[in-house]
Amino acid sequence: MKDIAKLHSGLKPSEWIVRWSHLLAPATSVLDVACGHGRHMQWLAGRGHAVTGVDRSTEAIEAARVFGGTVTADIEAGPWPFSGQVFGAVVVTNYLWRPRMADIVAAVAPGGVLLYETFAAGNETVGKPSRADFLLQPGELLAACRELRVVAYEDGFLAEPERFVQRIAAVRAGNAASGEPERHLLPGN
Repeated sequence: MKDIAKLHSGLKPSEWIVRWSHLLAPATSVLDVACGHGRHMQWLAGRGHAVTGVDRSTEAIEAARVFGGTVTADIEAGPWPFSGQVFGAVVVTNYLWRPRMADIVAAVAPGGVLLYETFAAGNETVGKPSRADFLLQPGELLAACRELRVVAYEDGFLAEPERFVQRIAAVRAGNAASGEPERHLLPGN
């Protein structure tokens, strides 16, 4: 197992995930959707979070297992394995399956954070994915997160590597009964 962890220790987390991860409560539960080999699981576990990854690839799950809990599931063809469960944060990168978008957003606990980054329309001009099924349309991620408070959102072209993306950092309202506004520090504070 340590060899697998060492093999994947060089994988860098997404700059977007790193940039907005300060929004996560300390030691919160994190769900990494389509986790692959666990690059975000590793990074977030290293910061004290309890991470769970889900992916359909048994090879990827075997590698990710060293960083936290894992679930092998085809969330496109089968049921959502986290029905009724919520997490302090949900992380999604380079993945889009529209029929699961509502489940992903619903998995964000009160006061929790959604960090989502994936390919957008326009990407077909620079590479793969190029099918519209895998590319967010303008404003689509914002619409999917309408019940969350958007902290940051970007939709456009990134040069290194060349790609079109939409990405969002959004928070579900917490305990409104306290009467106090939620405090989410901006980067650098």
